Amino acid sequence: MNFADLEDDSEHAAHTAAERASAASRSTWVSVVVNVLLATAQVVVGMLTKSQALIADGIHSLSDLVSDFVVLFAGHHAKKDADAGHPYGHHRFETAASLALGLILLTVGGGMVWAALQKLESPDTIATPEVTALWVALGAIVTKELLFRYMLRTAKAVKSSLLVANAWHARSDAASSLVVSLGIIGSMAGYPLLDPIAALIVGFMVGKMGWAFGWDALHDLMDRAVDEAEVQAIRETLLATPGVAGVHDVRTRKMGDMVVADAHIEVDAKLTVEEGHNIAVAARVAVLKRHRVLNLMTHVDPAHRPDADHQPVV
Repeated sequence: MNFADLEDDSEHAAHTAAERASAASRSTWVSVVVNVLLATAQVVVGMLTKSQALIADGIHSLSDLVSDFVVLFAGHHAKKDADAGHPYGHHRFETAASLALGLILLTVGGGMVWAALQKLESPDTIATPEVTALWVALGAIVTKELLFRYMLRTAKAVKSSLLVANAWHARSDAASSLVVSLGIIGSMAGYPLLDPIAALIVGFMVGKMGWAFGWDALHDLMDRAVDEAEVQAIRETLLATPGVAGVHDVRTRKMGDMVVADAHIEVDAKLTVEEGHNIAVAARVAVLKRHRVLNLMTHVDPAHRPDADHQPVV
């Protein structure tokens, strides 16, 4: 690896970081506009047409609006530079926001389940929704599915787990609107219990999604490692550095959407301390340029030591 290659990678990384912030903000504001319009239409039409399922779906859309602002808030703070109190930056702000988003969804889902169960206990109070509710629900399916595809494409492009979570939240909305549509159709066909049952199913879906997001974020806050494929890619970059004879004990932990890692690299025992240090620096620079690694701590070991307490990677 030469220094020209490293400089090119550095410029590309900076360009990607700028694009990431812009794309994340743009996609989230699109979601805000869509959810404001959807929530308003669903709640208003649901009340006018007496469809509890459509009202529940509208509340779900309102929870999306809350999650969108959580994403915007987290994105603003996560991009702050490192300081004395946060030497690795503020990247975990996104993870904390994902946890908050999960708790919001879990709470909203629980409230929807409770409201639906109360309605099922009093079937005489269930009114048959009008056809307008069905058209709004069908329109919501199409809108939410399109929003999901747009947001997921953006999230994958900028490699943001928080945006991925928000995108899948939009997909859960599309699925919930499908359930609502089926409930409304069944209710109009003479089975009024299907409308609150649809609301109940939507509540369970929202709660399950919230549990999944919250549990995943909690593990990330507890220093969960990245998957083995990414660890192997980092290991291969280290091995490809001139002067590195072996690599072992590569450990990682997630820092928001970035990674903090440490590794032991093996160099020729006959090299001077300065030469070994220079190889370690080159290996660290290579990893930081080619992976989403925020910081890499390296420890230099002699390659030929017979009493080594490790198994070198070949």
